[in-house]
Amino acid sequence: MFVDGTKIRANAGRRRSHDRSYYEKLLAEIDNRIAQLLVECETVDQSEEGTSSYVSMDKELSKTEHLKDKIKQALDAFKDDAGKQVNQTDTDCAMMHSIQGNHASYNVQSVVDEQHAFIVHAEVVNAASDVNQFTRQIERANTLLGSPCKAACADAGYANTDELEKIGQQGIKVIVPSQRQALHEEESPFSKSHFAYVKETDTYICPESHTLRYSSTDKATDKRHYLMADKKFCHQCKHYGHCTEGKNGRKLVRLHNEDLKIRFEAQYQEESSQEVYAKRKTKVEHPFGHIKRNLKTDAFHLRRKDGVQA
Repeated sequence: MFVDGTKIRANAGRRRSHDRSYYEKLLAEIDNRIAQLLVECETVDQSEEGTSSYVSMDKELSKTEHLKDKIKQALDAFKDDAGKQVNQTDTDCAMMHSIQGNHASYNVQSVVDEQHAFIVHAEVVNAASDVNQFTRQIERANTLLGSPCKAACADAGYANTDELEKIGQQGIKVIVPSQRQALHEEESPFSKSHFAYVKETDTYICPESHTLRYSSTDKATDKRHYLMADKKFCHQCKHYGHCTEGKNGRKLVRLHNEDLKIRFEAQYQEESSQEVYAKRKTKVEHPFGHIKRNLKTDAFHLRRKDGVQA
């Protein structure tokens, strides 16, 4: 199975996307206008009911109350993420970057099989990144087929070790490059791979045989930090300025599942994996090209996630 995502515009303009403070200010203005309209309606003499001015006032009140409901709906979409932007036209879409720039869009996930490039599973999500989609998309495709695939392949946008492991634990071969592998970056003589990790002591040994000890753990990311046992070793080292310029010496960061990351990188480098990965573009990206270029589908016509999914 191959999985990939593509951005397709929502049926909403990007200028209709705003932050929470904008909607809160707009809601206050609408409440004031509604209160004003209610006072005006109460002061109108009953004999004037049915006149054009009264009908116009009644229509504005109804329109304003409808707008208030839409603003409340937009505010509900923020939930716990106050920093994001919500689109007033379609509160389920999100601002996403593509080759065409930033637009209100959906991220379309597609899983295809190797033999026919047949779309087994497709789903719209409003997460701009693919990084947390690997497990969900592969598992849903497997459920539809009634049996697990032999291998699951994706590009580096899905390189989340925790996600890859969930599929790997099911006996499925995972073929996903890390960001470094995808960019074909050459390792410097002082990259982390040249520092030997000693599991028994939870330390690293630098190329000059000095020790880096565990310092702290970032609770937000669960990453472990390692520092040179004595910073003078770095300051006096002939490679100071190339290996590091830090005043406290060299620093390394280790993932809580670093061993798994290394294993997946090695698995991707296998000859059989490279043969599978070479097919990825012609399989999973081909349907996207057909849908966008040949069928001219550049935006959805329906709004909200249920309509877009349909």
